[in-house]
Amino acid sequence: MSEGQKFQLGTVGALSLSVISSVSIVICNKALISSLGFTFATTLTSWHLLVTFCSLHVALWMKLFEHKPFDPRAVMGFGVLNGISIGLLNLSLGFNSVGFYQMTKLAIIPCTILLETLFFRKKFSRNIQLSLVILLVGVGIATVTDLQLNVLGSVLSLLAVLTTCVAQIMTNTIQKKFKVSSTQLLYQSCPYQALTLFIIGPFLDGLLTNKNVFAFKYTPYVLFFIVLSCLISVSVNFSTFLVIGKTSPVTYQVLGHLKTCLVLAFGYVLLHDPFSWRNILGILIAVIGMVLYSYCCSLESQQKASETSSQLPQVVKEGETDPLINAEKGTGDGIAKAPAWNSNKDLHA
Repeated sequence: MSEGQKFQLGTVGALSLSVISSVSIVICNKALISSLGFTFATTLTSWHLLVTFCSLHVALWMKLFEHKPFDPRAVMGFGVLNGISIGLLNLSLGFNSVGFYQMTKLAIIPCTILLETLFFRKKFSRNIQLSLVILLVGVGIATVTDLQLNVLGSVLSLLAVLTTCVAQIMTNTIQKKFKVSSTQLLYQSCPYQALTLFIIGPFLDGLLTNKNVFAFKYTPYVLFFIVLSCLISVSVNFSTFLVIGKTSPVTYQVLGHLKTCLVLAFGYVLLHDPFSWRNILGILIAVIGMVLYSYCCSLESQQKASETSSQLPQVVKEGETDPLINAEKGTGDGIAKAPAWNSNKDLHA
């Protein structure tokens, strides 16, 4: 199996793991929040990250991956920013209608594209732009209902979008800049994310629910679903970093909207949630947009790989150097790397 095929297989595996784990945690958290009354989303997310860190520490002890320290300031800044973005998204949902919150989530893709275009000079073809427009229109039709605006909610939504975009771009950038794996980055940033949310979580949850997380009655059923949610979150958090590292923040957001459609369909089929022809139409349009986006990304990746392999012999001939030296310098890579619910955002799908 060639390196390109291994990369594509790894990417498909990461995407599949992300979808399965995210949909599973939504089901678990829906039971926890709706049926058992545990509505402390931000605090629950801090527990998710703490369990994830403990699980990775055990994996490190078992030598399943190698610890690779790098710039501690970058790790701390990234971890704190991630924690703040999670808190702001939960605040956005608390101070806005569900429809406006869905619009906030839709705004993450165009905002990410804008930031990557301005600061990283990344170019998106018209075909990819068109597929993303179709996707956003479909998700909007399926999920957006009412749009009740207020000043505080709008400011919180704007801050949530900006911090989420920057955090996801940093996930991709840090992995490539410092040559660390998704597991290594998640292991080092988890404590900062968990600490940030553990500090602000009870305050935010109390502000949004008028309840005290520490005064809640923890029955055996509640504890069971909390533990189950935390265990699933290990896979959710790991797959989030894995997907963004192997693809891009935009692809991760596209995947996030696929999860939204799957959760809507699941709720209708198994939980008999209210559903209309508008939901069905929106999901179908969104799926078309996702298929087009995947096809365009795959096509562009193949074109880049072909161009790179065709240019390699010319570079070797002109430089009169050994191919191995060029490969070490990155000239002869020949592998095109294709161009986003983390745990808390999936709570409110």
